[in-house]
Amino acid sequence: MKAILMLTGGGPMVILTSFGSPTAPGLLSKLESKGITKFIAYEVPLELAQERYGKHFALVQQDVHQSDDLRVLDYNGHRAFELFHFNELGPATLYESGKASAGADEGGNVAADVQ
Repeated sequence: MKAILMLTGGGPMVILTSFGSPTAPGLLSKLESKGITKFIAYEVPLELAQERYGKHFALVQQDVHQSDDLRVLDYNGHRAFELFHFNELGPATLYESGKASAGADEGGNVAADVQ
């Protein structure tokens, strides 16, 4: 299980997922079905997300099943962005779908880890 802070065109949000990375093809497919095709993602230590969200985290985590491997923990952008300090987050992963540019894969997708 991973907790990920995502900065999207619609604003920040925190998700829980069983996918191994923010750019896992299955997760990208689910995000794209929700209209999210460009983001900056930071992994949040799971214990820290549990601490900050308390009982709400436990309720959302219980709902993540193998067939339902994406849950939004927080869609209140202001709260999601303010709950975590940058130094508490993992490295940034940048993703942009459908862009033809240097570094794009065969499908036109661009993904990069930023240190």
